[in-house]
Amino acid sequence: MNAPDRFELFILGDDEKKVEWKDETRIPNTATFVFNKEDHTLGNLLTARLHKYDYVTFSAYKVPHPLFAKFEMRVSTDGTVSPKDAIVRACRDIVQDLEILSRGFTTEWLGKRIVSEGEQEISARERAL
Repeated sequence: MNAPDRFELFILGDDEKKVEWKDETRIPNTATFVFNKEDHTLGNLLTARLHKYDYVTFSAYKVPHPLFAKFEMRVSTDGTVSPKDAIVRACRDIVQDLEILSRGFTTEWLGKRIVSEGEQEISARERAL
């Protein structure tokens, strides 16, 4: 089969960097980022977050080849913030959102567990009578 081993999709090699970037010379305040060992999940998440910022004028990504875990993202800003700073802020905001989601999920899960255990105790008492 032509597909690489699964572990090769997310473990960086010794000479690989997670993110590489270069400024675009043709368009001001624009940079292209290459994310290694990542896929549509992160690309779509970053692009959607970048679209929420007023200073980002353009952001999009593409996956050059489906067998290789890599995507390229182009970001343009209005000049008040550099494209690199926009990506860093988007990553920080996404991590904060995921922490909020994790806390909310844990709270709901614990609440459901408490209710479930209470129902089990009630049914055990009813069976004992």
